[in-house]
Amino acid sequence: MVEVTINGSNLTLTELVSVARSDNTVRIDMKALQRTIRGRAVLERLLQADEVIYGVNTGFGALSNFKIAPGDLRQLQANLLRSHAASVGKPHPAEVVRAMMLLRANTLIKGNSGIRPEIPELIVALLNKRIHPYIPQKGSVGASGDLSPLSHIALVLMGEGKAEYRERWVSGRQALQRVGLHPIQLEAKEGLALNNGTQQMTSIGCLNLCDSYDLFAASEAALALSLEAIRGWIDPFDDRIHKVRRHPGQGRVASDIRTLIEGSKLCRTIINDDPVDGRPQDPYSFRCAPQVMGPVIDVMDYVKSTLEIEMNSATDNPLIFPDERACLSGGNFHGQPISMALDMMGLGLSTLANISERRISALLDASLNNGLTAFLVGKESKPGLASGLMAVQYTATALVAENKILAHPASSDSIPTSSNFEDFVSMGPGAAHKSTSILENCRYVVAIELLTAAQAVHLRGDSGLGRGTRNVYRAIRKEVRPLTQDRSSHDDIERIFEIVRRGQISDTVKQFIKSAD
Repeated sequence: MVEVTINGSNLTLTELVSVARSDNTVRIDMKALQRTIRGRAVLERLLQADEVIYGVNTGFGALSNFKIAPGDLRQLQANLLRSHAASVGKPHPAEVVRAMMLLRANTLIKGNSGIRPEIPELIVALLNKRIHPYIPQKGSVGASGDLSPLSHIALVLMGEGKAEYRERWVSGRQALQRVGLHPIQLEAKEGLALNNGTQQMTSIGCLNLCDSYDLFAASEAALALSLEAIRGWIDPFDDRIHKVRRHPGQGRVASDIRTLIEGSKLCRTIINDDPVDGRPQDPYSFRCAPQVMGPVIDVMDYVKSTLEIEMNSATDNPLIFPDERACLSGGNFHGQPISMALDMMGLGLSTLANISERRISALLDASLNNGLTAFLVGKESKPGLASGLMAVQYTATALVAENKILAHPASSDSIPTSSNFEDFVSMGPGAAHKSTSILENCRYVVAIELLTAAQAVHLRGDSGLGRGTRNVYRAIRKEVRPLTQDRSSHDDIERIFEIVRRGQISDTVKQFIKSAD
């Protein structure tokens, strides 16, 4: 077990995932708590001066023209959370809830939210006690942030709502009682500080991005194995080609493929004056793979940078600036940066699946697979009598087609809310949810390519595999035996999908590339 210390400024993607998906505990840096205390003191002085402060002593959104009496400020904050906890659908899994809680605590301790330190301390206590509020997945438009889902978290702090404790749903009050904690009475601004922010979309995006890096490595493994299975040309991966274009992702993909197929006797090269057997070039899905897949990893790196900035940002409204003793109202809760980044990630992932499906098709096509049977019919079968892996491409095609629909950018849409007062929203949660579906579809397509490439290698003979692809092939064969006679491919696909999902293929790739450096 590892302890992750948060201070509002230095949380990383790796740390977030470790808290979300393991038993790692969280601690708040003491200097950050002092900043929180200073921020609260400034807000209280402004309230004593009877300043009009949006959401602190006024109504919200289109109701902000209503001034709230000092005696009603506590009720205002509680009412905000109760009224905005309006999400619907299935609850988020624990890992998403944990990520949301961690991010909310991290932004509150920056000192700009005007809340008491007891608030982030209670959130962290719930995290460490593994109490997970019930947060339905749908109901946020991403401005003013993820209002509704964050309100569901805040209800539990008040002893309301529902929470998961030891795999059972109980009331928020019961969950607190069972671990010796007490509901908190919210003071001025604290409800608004709790539900203004982008933590739902950011959390989903972070977890999906982490998994997307694993998927990318698995897609490189699939490309390398397919290249050997088709007896493809290695010349398009020559370092000299990519140095004269200099896109980092393109060069990285070419380098990784060269490393994985090192020592291969299946791939061909014109440089070594090998006799030209048939076409001197492969289809684009092989030859241009670095140029197509490279931009995907470049986009993922951009998304990582965007998400890590957001993870360590103040995202509520209004914001307190203790050094200037000022309170400013703005729009840091708006999810457009995250929405656009996650749309880009979804497009990148769908591109991986698109090109993977094209390689699957080539492997199954007797006019392109350089001497293998049509549809990779098993050795103990006859083409025509047996269909081999014909139908797996249908499945890949269906998944790719669905991704093309899902890749439509959520961030291009906006439906005004709150009587047109909140007249341009980000739809970032939609981008986040889409990325989850696209990611799963892509895992299946890459799994199908791995399965198909392994069958092609089996028919051609695996003795000539490269040093890296040999390890990938063995990992596949531990799960699925070669196809000799027709059988349902459902279980085979699901088994390979699981080792892709669990990161076994990506770990095999990363470890080999690291050892080869």
